[in-house]
Order: sequence, then structure tokens, then C-alpha cells
Amino acid sequence: MLTAFAQAFRTPDLRKKLLFTLMIMAVFRFGSFVPAPGVDYANVQQCVAGAESGFLGLVNLFSGGGLLQLSVFALGIMPYITASIIVQLMRVVIPRFEELHKEGQTGQAKLTQYTRYLTIFLGVLQSTVMVTSAARGALFPQCAVSPLPNSTPLSLLLAIITMTAGTGLIMWLGELITEKGIGNGMSLLIFTSIAASFPTGLIAVLGLESGIAKFALIVAIILVITLAVVFVEQCQRRIPVQYAKRMVGRRLYGGSSTYIPLKINLAGVIPVIFASSIMQLPALAASFNQQAGWAIWMNHYFAAGHPLRIAIYTVLTIFFAFFYTAITFNPEDTADNMKRYGGFIPSIRAGKPTADYLNYVMTRITAPGALYLAVVALIPEIIFAIMHLQGAMPWGGTSIMILVGVALQTVKDIDSQLQQRHYEGFLS
Repeated sequence: MLTAFAQAFRTPDLRKKLLFTLMIMAVFRFGSFVPAPGVDYANVQQCVAGAESGFLGLVNLFSGGGLLQLSVFALGIMPYITASIIVQLMRVVIPRFEELHKEGQTGQAKLTQYTRYLTIFLGVLQSTVMVTSAARGALFPQCAVSPLPNSTPLSLLLAIITMTAGTGLIMWLGELITEKGIGNGMSLLIFTSIAASFPTGLIAVLGLESGIAKFALIVAIILVITLAVVFVEQCQRRIPVQYAKRMVGRRLYGGSSTYIPLKINLAGVIPVIFASSIMQLPALAASFNQQAGWAIWMNHYFAAGHPLRIAIYTVLTIFFAFFYTAITFNPEDTADNMKRYGGFIPSIRAGKPTADYLNYVMTRITAPGALYLAVVALIPEIIFAIMHLQGAMPWGGTSIMILVGVALQTVKDIDSQLQQRHYEGFLS
């Protein structure tokens, strides 16, 4: 693998792509530390201590720590992720979106444009809420100083515009990586955000009582989850497909056999992100009135490691796994395409029987995939709760799955680039 990595840097055009990707990732990290206009950096540092928990901690993780720093890139990649998910969900609700999806490159370009507009709109909305909350003291309720000491309407407006512009810039940086770099740009920016929090969390564990033992246990958990993610992400059910011979002009086509690769976890980490976001909403609502009876009940029963929270989290993860898989994989379209080009599954009739069979197989393999997501996401959370590390650990199973999944896909992209140049790849 090291030889192949060195070979990748010896290839001029591939080296340029790798260096370009690293440069964009460095720019993204730099923007996470540049404070927005009107923000007092010293006051923010006083207020951040103890605030990296709950819903804000989750969003802060995906922004690379820039959210609680009130930086130019405070919103991070979350507005784009939310916009992308909404546009995909709209395909089920709005027929026009499904038609655009089927139009090929032209329709995809239109959907991408809608995603950009929605990202900017969400950026304006979220930055407005964030800046006004910080100015009123709701963002850091336990802090004695204000992160925005001179909160005039003009300064607040300037901060909102800056954070929204930062969201647009992040979106552009991600598209630049996808176009001119290596791998998926948005995924790599998420990878950068989460990876940046790992050293801080591990160092914080070493400073605790029995820190070395806890550190070793956390490293072991990360390694086990990494192995599980790599194994499951590589697993797939291959549906054999046979293509009948057909005459096109004077040429004979077809007669070949191939397969449809159905991944066990087709939805990726989207179900876990959805479930995590929903599970943080009760804590977010309770934070506005800590003394109310319902807030005390929520803080108790929705605390990390509580059986009720674990049960609801598992149900939500399984539900979103099936829901998102149903959106991304359409058995009827697959069956129609196979029938159009003369393909069929052995012993299965073409048309509706093929669609029913694909739906049956997809349901069967999605069930263990959904359970895998729930287990991998919950085991670190439960262990961290037992070890009383919730405050020290800004990440969990979801973050590790994202890191490993993105790294695995990026390695595959580099490997394919090397294979095109007849070099031995990473995965050889």
C-alpha cells in the first residue's frame, strides 16, 4: 500500500489532484478558526467550555468546531447536507423532481442548482438563528460574557451575511474537490471536520482519572468499529443477470452475463444522522426551560445510555434505513431497464416478477444492514456513558462510520486512478 501511495505522488496529474485536495481541506480548516465580524474571540473561548454537548455538539462536530467558535465557516457542511437530503426526499413528493432525476445529466444539473439555492436559504436561516441566539445569550446560557459585545443591528446583519457567504464558499470548495481533486468533495470536508476533533478528544481522555486505560479502550473500540465498517461496506448481494442475444443492423449483441450488486447498507450513514438529529431535539427543547417538569423528564429519560433512548434510537435508525433505501433504489425502474435491453434474472420472469424479486431481496438484506447501523452507532455511546466520557468525547459510532466510509471510498477512487495508468493499486 505504501508503494502504491508513493507511486500516486510520482504520477504528475494524480499528484496535482492530491495536493489540490489537501490544499482545499487546509483552507476549510483555516476558515473554521476565523471569527465572524463582531465576534469577540476571547469571550467565545470562555463560553465554549462545557458547551460541546447535545444538539449543538452534534452540529459543531460537522462544522469542524467552527459553530461554537462563531467563525466564518460556523455552519460548516450541514446546510448542504440538509438541502441534499430534502431534494432527494422531494423526489417522492413532487413528480417533477423524479422526472428531472430520470432526465440524465441535464436533469441532475437542474437538481444540483435547486440544492444550491436551498443551501443558501438554509444558510441564511441558520445563521440568523445562530447570531441572534448568541447576541441574546441563549447560545451559551451559562456564560457570563457575551460573544457579541457590540450587538447592533448592522453588526448582526454583517455576521449573518458573512456566515451565509461562508456556507456558499464551503459548497464551492466541495464542488472544486469533486471536479479537480480526488474523491467526493463534500464527503472529504465532512471527513476533515470530524477528524479534526479526534486529537482533542483523545488528549482530553488522557487527562482524566485512569486515562491510559480509558484511552486504550477507546482505541480498541475504534479499531473494532473500523474493521466492522470495512467488512460490511464491502459486502454485497450479487443478483445474476443474463442478456439475450439480439440483432442490431448486421451485428449480434448480447448473450453476456453480469450481476446487480446490492449493498447490505445502501443508505450509508444517512439513517444514523437522521436518527441522531431527532434524538437531540428533546434535549434542545429542554434547554430553554431547565426547571420545567417535562424538561427534567426529558433530560433523565433521553440521557446517553438510558434504555428508552436506546430503544427509540434503534427504531428510528431502522426506519430511516428502510425509508432511505426505498428512495435511492427503485426495483421497478431497474426491472424496466433490464427488460428494455433484453436482460433477465434466471428463473425469474421479466417485468413485475423481477421487480417483486428485487424488492424482496433488498428488504431481506436491508434488515441486517439497519441493525448493523444501530449497533455500531450505539455501542460507543453506551460505553462512553458507562465510562462517564460524554463530555470528553465529541464523537461516537456515527463519526467513526463516516470517517471509515469516506476514507474507504477515497482509497477506491485513488486505486481506480492508478489502475487506469496500469499501476498496482491500494487494494491489490
